[in-house]
Amino acid sequence: MAATSKAPPEIPAIETADLSRSYGQLLAVEKLNLNIRKGELFALLGPNGAGKSTTINMLCCLLKPTAGTARIMGFDINTQSYQVKSTIGSSPQETAISDHLTPVENLELFGRLNGVAPEKLKEWIPRFLEIMGLEDRAKSQVRTFSGGMKRRLSIMMALIHNPDVVFLDEPTLGLDPQVRHAMWEYIKSLKGQKTILLTTHYMEEADQLADRIGIMDQGKIVALGTPVELKQSLIKEPTMKIQAFNISQKIIADLKTFYPKVEFSGGTLSVSAEHLEFNEIVNRLQNAGAVIRSAQIKDPSLEDVYLKLTGKELRP
Repeated sequence: MAATSKAPPEIPAIETADLSRSYGQLLAVEKLNLNIRKGELFALLGPNGAGKSTTINMLCCLLKPTAGTARIMGFDINTQSYQVKSTIGSSPQETAISDHLTPVENLELFGRLNGVAPEKLKEWIPRFLEIMGLEDRAKSQVRTFSGGMKRRLSIMMALIHNPDVVFLDEPTLGLDPQVRHAMWEYIKSLKGQKTILLTTHYMEEADQLADRIGIMDQGKIVALGTPVELKQSLIKEPTMKIQAFNISQKIIADLKTFYPKVEFSGGTLSVSAEHLEFNEIVNRLQNAGAVIRSAQIKDPSLEDVYLKLTGKELRP
């Protein structure tokens, strides 16, 4: 009987091996090991200075690693930078847009520099402008654009040459909520077609879009998983939030005999435990003289996970 041959394992879209970058004594990225599959949308969360942008700059061959390496679609960032750059698109926080040109001219210029045929540009540019809500400003100079409009144009420029891998550094920062949600829908439509690595300050954005999330702090990945997996890491202790008046120290002390993790701050009583008895807690408080305005059991959110791991709030 002939032996059946196994298909070779698929090459990851992005693979890092002990990727590191230091600035003097400061270790901005330390031994980063990631494996991001083709078609995956991976979100990188972290406070300012965590190493997110440094990581993207190394993966885009804009910054040399101090140690370690990475491969993009099988190409090594240290020795095959030309091939890497030909397969990626990038929308950095600082946009590389010519203010004196129109959006159409910017896209044509960037597309031609990346080898896109003129007939393809004629087909793609109107479609991109419509998706991003800029069709009415197609002939306006970019210097007249708002910051949010420039962000949208920057993302179009990252995609105009149809790259396999796309890096989006804070893609919706500065956009109003309506445009941000429209952008989310467009990014969702790319899932499975392109590999996307994005950084974001919006927890909801990562939760809505990402297949997996890496939480980064002080140059290291401190947690990695799907949004559900990360939230389930705290699911053992849901929290009951109670808005109430007349909460005395005696009420808190009595409640702690049944539920040791009790906090009271700003008119909100928080009770955390593996098993919470909603009605029992409400009855105990009311019988003790507390006046309850509202009460709900809150499952852990992505923000709860982030705060627990980094001790910092994530702000745009």
